[in-house]
Amino acid sequence: SHLEEKTQWEHPKSGKRKRVAGGLPYGWEQETDENGQVYFVDHINKRTTYLDPRLAFTVEDNPVKPTTRQKYDGNSTAMEILQGRDLSGKVVIVTGANSGIGFETAKSLALHGAYVILACRNVSRGNDAVQRILVEWHKAKVEAMTLDLASLQSVQHFAEAFKSKNVPLHILICNAAVFGAPWCLTEDDLESTFQVNHLGHFYLVQLLEDVLRRSAPARVVMVSSESHRFTEIKDSSGKLDFSLLSPSKKEYWAMLAYNRSKLCNILFSNELNRRLSPHGVTSNSVHPGNMMYSSIHRNWWVYTLLFTLARPFTKSM
Repeated sequence: SHLEEKTQWEHPKSGKRKRVAGGLPYGWEQETDENGQVYFVDHINKRTTYLDPRLAFTVEDNPVKPTTRQKYDGNSTAMEILQGRDLSGKVVIVTGANSGIGFETAKSLALHGAYVILACRNVSRGNDAVQRILVEWHKAKVEAMTLDLASLQSVQHFAEAFKSKNVPLHILICNAAVFGAPWCLTEDDLESTFQVNHLGHFYLVQLLEDVLRRSAPARVVMVSSESHRFTEIKDSSGKLDFSLLSPSKKEYWAMLAYNRSKLCNILFSNELNRRLSPHGVTSNSVHPGNMMYSSIHRNWWVYTLLFTLARPFTKSM
């Protein structure tokens, strides 16, 4: 372990252990210096080292079961992350939860005891997702509710319907997004990528803020993207340019619109955390990974072709 400058005997992910076994190799002898530190002398090759030469001949120790405090990497699944967690009594909303990352997130939370609401634009697909979760565990507490982020009125109706349940809200995961969508205006006369990816979620959080604060400790998770780095929302004088957020058809480029919406996600999450964390509500933005294969490319055949070509190198849901 280069960080701690000592030998790390337990594998951080698998939990398997190694240990030193047997005596020193032929020709080696253990000595102690004037400071009381152990060192090793190789009489054959005439060299001295403080590194135990037996490290080259370690053997497997009795493997131990990985703990929930293990480190995770790109091969970890949502179920592994939640291993050992009991989320009974927790209420969670996941937007865009009928497929992709949203579905896997909702399923994993539900299978660990949380009451999960799948907030979906198409409630029929949402109900199908609910049934797929119930097939895995018939006692899962899952429900689909209609939420169309392209309609601020729909966002308001969803918030009112949720509040009418008189339940707390411990986790709000803003996951739904569109990518590579052609230019079009929503019923609120805003560019659709900006409204679906950012403004709809912004409004949803505002409407549910009081419930989150009453449910503290609570959290908001914004699913953003590393692509936020490849854009700007300021004009030449350094001031926020509102025309870039909801551009006209002439000024629209799908990839840039996506990047800007993801940048807005992060700025919003940071400010939300600054304002609400003193009240027990934290907010974090997350990049889910570049090599994830989901259905986010469905809006344009070019992106579908690119995603298909990259499929052998991507992580499956």
